[in-house]
Amino acid sequence: MRTRRETPIGATIAALSALLLSADLDAARPNVLFLAVDDMKDWVNCLGGYEGTVHTPNIDRLASRGSLFTNAHCASPKCAPSRAAILTGLRPSTTGLYDNGHWWFPNLPNTTTLPLQFRKHGYKVVGAGKIFHHTAGNNPPRQWDDYQRLIFRNDPWFRGAKLNYPWSKFSPYPKGFPFSGVKDLGHENDWGAIAIPDADHDDVLTADFAIRFLKKKQDKPFFLACGIFRPHLPWYVPQKYLDLQNPDEVEVPEVPEDDLNDLPKGGLKMAAARKNDLQTIRKADKQKDAIRAYLASISFADAQLGRVLDALNASPSANQTIVILWSDHGWHLGEKNHWHKSTLWEEATRVPLIIHSPDHKPATCRHPVSLLDLYPTLNELCDLKPSGKLDGVSLVPLLANPNTEWNSPAVIEYQLGNAAVRSRRWRYIKYKEGGEELYDHETDPKEWNNLASDPKYDEVKRRLGKWLPKNWAKSAATKGDFTFNPDNYSWTHKKTGKVFQGGKSL
Repeated sequence: MRTRRETPIGATIAALSALLLSADLDAARPNVLFLAVDDMKDWVNCLGGYEGTVHTPNIDRLASRGSLFTNAHCASPKCAPSRAAILTGLRPSTTGLYDNGHWWFPNLPNTTTLPLQFRKHGYKVVGAGKIFHHTAGNNPPRQWDDYQRLIFRNDPWFRGAKLNYPWSKFSPYPKGFPFSGVKDLGHENDWGAIAIPDADHDDVLTADFAIRFLKKKQDKPFFLACGIFRPHLPWYVPQKYLDLQNPDEVEVPEVPEDDLNDLPKGGLKMAAARKNDLQTIRKADKQKDAIRAYLASISFADAQLGRVLDALNASPSANQTIVILWSDHGWHLGEKNHWHKSTLWEEATRVPLIIHSPDHKPATCRHPVSLLDLYPTLNELCDLKPSGKLDGVSLVPLLANPNTEWNSPAVIEYQLGNAAVRSRRWRYIKYKEGGEELYDHETDPKEWNNLASDPKYDEVKRRLGKWLPKNWAKSAATKGDFTFNPDNYSWTHKKTGKVFQGGKSL
């Protein structure tokens, strides 16, 4: 029987024990450095996607220390749906978030995103740059403990704010525009060396934020997201990165004259999107110059990633931090006579993906994987209790053994009803109107010969077709369906009058 004197002592001991146990659990939990790059296709040295020389020493260094996934693909080949899928763990066909106008937050206000998942488990969650898509409807403030973000002039969240972030120095048309020398392309498609100090570039400041954070001693495990904007358009970089590429040695993708002849209507429609940009660049004889600027933007992004990795290596957290590097989708530079992203071909879907886990040996994995798999992978690596059903699968078995049996292909969706299935050997595409494409990557890595109409491949199509989405969610409400109030960060649905704020429906 306890006395009055024993009760508070027992309670104190129990409280201290709980505190010590909590501290031990925090010490055992790994940190996460979540590195994102925008629009970076497989043109990094360690992936060999570019036939010439590309300078990516820091990405290559990370690849040599971690697991390099050479057959990794986005969930959707456009910024907002890709990032929404990665950060919610849900496919576009599950959520209805198919395009940039589909804002995830007012459509899925109570979803536990990846940053929020870590916050719920006691992590300090901070970030900078572009992680979610940059529009207000994808960046609710409750996701982060601290965040330094890009500022765009058309961002309603910053209506009336003082725009002193470097992006505003060259938005929409900086002095000297067009730096490419090509008229009629518009600001976003421009490229060149812009006259601001290196230290004022947006990606340098994003890296600076991450570096400052890593230099500080942290009292609990952290999730640090660092979103590098390049090589997203416009390709504005310091001159020294352009100088890395000899203009005469730039490789222009080979495109057979008849490459589009075997495409169905859906494929032709995707190839033709934004075709005026490519035609304008070719007419000005500037395709090599543009590709040089894209390569320079990759090297500029690589340099900022290297600065952050160096800061991590010099920090007390170096040996207890998982590092993940990913890009939201690829990019066409003339392949399939297309410029930009937004297709279901290899150029738009294959992306760099590297996972460095201190508990796993470096390796190269050639199995097909999806960026959808990052959420469940981090749940397992960090021992986080799942917050709900996810569409991806954990990659931890492949970190342990990259040659283990793996039967899941990567499934890529773009807009309602169009999807591709990428296995180790094949790419199968089926469009909403029923058109099909099939490519054998063992014999046709550039996807020039569509085999879908050949009956001898019917079994291959049937096998791959089993992975196509069976049900497609209707398209989510777009930003035009809501009125946004930046003063209290709320949305009002124009038709229903329903108000969303801070992650809850009011």
